[in-house]
Amino acid sequence: MSRAKHYTLTGVYSSETTSTMVHILSESNSIINQFLAEIRDVEIQKDRMRFRRNIERIGEIAAIEISKTMPYVVKDVTTPLGIAPVSVPSEQPVVGTILRAGLPLHTGILNYFDHADNAFVSAYRKHHKDGSFDIRLDYMSSPSLEGRILILADPMLATGSSMVVTFKEMMQHGKPKHTHIVACLASAQGVEYVKSHLPSDITLWVGAVDEELTAQSYIVPGLGDAGDLAYGTKE
Repeated sequence: MSRAKHYTLTGVYSSETTSTMVHILSESNSIINQFLAEIRDVEIQKDRMRFRRNIERIGEIAAIEISKTMPYVVKDVTTPLGIAPVSVPSEQPVVGTILRAGLPLHTGILNYFDHADNAFVSAYRKHHKDGSFDIRLDYMSSPSLEGRILILADPMLATGSSMVVTFKEMMQHGKPKHTHIVACLASAQGVEYVKSHLPSDITLWVGAVDEELTAQSYIVPGLGDAGDLAYGTKE
């Protein structure tokens, strides 16, 4: 028997069959809606610098939300007039991204987690004549992930297959304590694929979830090809 899924007023998408949480950041009105509107807008997105900066901004907002879930420790800070006890993160995450489209989102997250370690993966779709495709990984650079908090960034979670392949390959570097996946836009299909193929304790943070996915695996209404919009078309 299928289990009903639901959206709560706090923008959290969940299922009764799994503990995976998907936080939809645009469910509650905030400035992130403006940034999402601009990266979707067919005229505004022609400005590559603005497109990249808006994706960075979404990454910054996601970083703030993720930071609220992290462990903290009280540190005494010496000021010119005395001692101030301040709660600061007790550990730093590893921020990973899928090249090349993920770079602006990675930068936004790194703007706030500026002491984080970093990981990079080159993954792409290898299309076949019948319309199907495989996910190919050409390159990976990562510190040890054992016992770490891992944040994986990719602006578009379309089918979810690139993220799943990337995550599984990264496990060669150790098992993280917790993994956060950040995307600007996701398809409902991509969300379900990630939830069914990755550990249930992973947390997803997405700007918005769109219902449709084309035969070419583009999100609809989506925004187009994030990598091309940020860095230009490729052969």
